[in-house]
Amino acid sequence: MSERDEPQSGPAVAGRSPDVWRAGLSRFVNVIPHTRELGLEVEEVNPPWVRMRLPWRDELLGDADRGLVHGGVLTMLLDTVCGSAVLCGLPAPEVCPTLDLRVDHYRPAVAGQPIMAEAHVLRVTNAMVFTEGTLWQEPGRPIARGIGNFVRLGQRNTPPGFAEALFGEAAHA
Repeated sequence: MSERDEPQSGPAVAGRSPDVWRAGLSRFVNVIPHTRELGLEVEEVNPPWVRMRLPWRDELLGDADRGLVHGGVLTMLLDTVCGSAVLCGLPAPEVCPTLDLRVDHYRPAVAGQPIMAEAHVLRVTNAMVFTEGTLWQEPGRPIARGIGNFVRLGQRNTPPGFAEALFGEAAHA
């Protein structure tokens, strides 16, 4: 590990348990209009790893004739799950916009089945967070893989009360 890397935190990142993180990330995905409307669910969190579930909805179709999910849905899901892993993979939550997201599609996602997503943090530096995510409908048969890189804006550029809002806590004066 170089001196610019930060150590990966254990299961109680920022003094919070995986269950508290699950509730916080559930709050996070319910603040984002499109993930809220699509019913994205946070299933499990073990920082810096996150698993989510996107229930089936007809609005996910991109090709109704063949019953295939729109590729934009898969990209959105990878961006959200990787970004959620970033939040719980840092010593303290901070705003980290997506710099780059590469998506490799292995097979189409099909109608009628939920889409599972998981992601984890690969590396944290002072300036960047590197993640990897996977989507599937059947265990052992990935639909797509994503590599997401996120820019760290730091605590100085993170709005006051960001962590408190994430965890539903009153801001400390």
